[in-house]
Amino acid sequence: MKTMTQKQQGFTLIELMIVVAIIGILAAIALPAYSNYQASSKLTAALAEISAGKTGYEVAANSGETTINNATVGLQTTTGNCTILTDSSGILCTVLNAPTQIAGATIKWTRDANGSWSCATQGITGADNQALAPKSCPFS
Repeated sequence: MKTMTQKQQGFTLIELMIVVAIIGILAAIALPAYSNYQASSKLTAALAEISAGKTGYEVAANSGETTINNATVGLQTTTGNCTILTDSSGILCTVLNAPTQIAGATIKWTRDANGSWSCATQGITGADNQALAPKSCPFS
């Protein structure tokens, strides 16, 4: 008489629960890091959009323009990342559609009387979130 043995197929419930727990732990670490990466990228994109206006601003300022605005420097009023305002002191971007870490953030290029440019990121709360500002435009 022959006896048949049955081999185990599939995974046990405990094995599946361990895999789910590991995936949960990895997600808990990865999601905040991804969110910070998104916020940092948004600020960098906003900075890139207004940096393009510095050349037009210089041309207008050196040509003796009395009224410097978005049209004078060749910038749009609104883009996917910014609401842009250009005036006699510089170029300001109010960040749009921002992640919660940088909600209400602004980036401003300021030109002094000597023609030197400085950049500042403002409107971000929390020391950890302030570190998300672009390196070339630190939080102040």
